[in-house]
Amino acid sequence: MKVLGIDASLRGTGLAVIEWRGSRAAALHWEVVKMPAKAPHSACLKAIRERIDAALAAHRPDAAALEGGFFFKNAKVAMVLGEVRGAAIASCAAAGVPVYEYSPRRAKQNVTGWGAAPKEQVAKMVRSVLGLEETPPTDATDALALALCHAQTGRGIFLGEPI
Repeated sequence: MKVLGIDASLRGTGLAVIEWRGSRAAALHWEVVKMPAKAPHSACLKAIRERIDAALAAHRPDAAALEGGFFFKNAKVAMVLGEVRGAAIASCAAAGVPVYEYSPRRAKQNVTGWGAAPKEQVAKMVRSVLGLEETPPTDATDALALALCHAQTGRGIFLGEPI
């Protein structure tokens, strides 16, 4: 099974593809879609969609694991994150890939055994489980953790049938 992990953010979206074979996982791809602070909002969404489309075409995952929304005090930040998530969901739907949502806490719990684990601990465990020679950037590590979470549990919130 191949899983695309997506850690959505307007300025630094993490993308990762893992392949689960039996009881072992391997990282096939990871990247961070970095956007400059002054890039127009629409340009950021377009770039994120293009990179997700490219990962979907290159790796043909069986499912996508997307970080779930959490509560924000700032409505504008929540709205922007929703737009990025919408672009990711639309990209996966167009490719026929079902999307599952996982809370950050659940992904951390799955990878480290503790839902409140610091990012450094998550990165260390992701690197160990996948046998990576280097530690990916934080956003990519989070995407890898989401993909691992889905591959190991398959119990995320299903966001609907692909088109």
